[in-house]
Amino acid sequence: MSALRLLVADDHALVRAGMLALLAELPGVTVVAETGDGREALRLIRERKPDIALLDISMPGLNGLEVAARVAQEHPATRVIIVSMHGDDESVRRALVAGAVGYLLKNSDRSELELALTTVARGDTWLSPSLTKRVVAAYAQGARAGADGSFEVLTPRQREVLQLVAEGRTGAEIAQRLSLSQKTVETYRARLVEKLGIRDVAGLVKFAIQRGLVSLD
Repeated sequence: MSALRLLVADDHALVRAGMLALLAELPGVTVVAETGDGREALRLIRERKPDIALLDISMPGLNGLEVAARVAQEHPATRVIIVSMHGDDESVRRALVAGAVGYLLKNSDRSELELALTTVARGDTWLSPSLTKRVVAAYAQGARAGADGSFEVLTPRQREVLQLVAEGRTGAEIAQRLSLSQKTVETYRARLVEKLGIRDVAGLVKFAIQRGLVSLD
């Protein structure tokens, strides 16, 4: 494997430590940054310019799918591999739609991690072998889009507000974090409720959890 510069982002410290230990065994691989926060991951990618970013989906501040989407638009030289415990079709499809070029399950071993990095580094897409062929078919055909279409019609800012609401942030906290007025935040929240057909904040939280934007722990 030729020299690769990596960023690792996962909000579980033990999982991140295990991944770093595996990466340390691979020749030619250098981890240039690590973090447990999605917004911090985006900043580090901008500053360190890694070749590959290994991102968890559920991270505070900004989830891995949003980070992947922004990286694809703003920093296309960095290729994103989502590393997740979720192997269902919809999670993989949403990751690929967001701009990720790889999807690796957290129970993968060292050899699979090395193969994923090599494949993505040469410009190809990688999916863990244990993911079934129907995942590729669902992505290629746009299958099940209706099942999660409501999420995909949200703007990046609306998805950002949705995640912060689901994390339990107050209107004032969200306003400060996103440099918005509280009135604007309330407008975003009202539009989320309207667009998603959800009656209240509790419903928004449930919606976000079901789609892996936030985790219960």
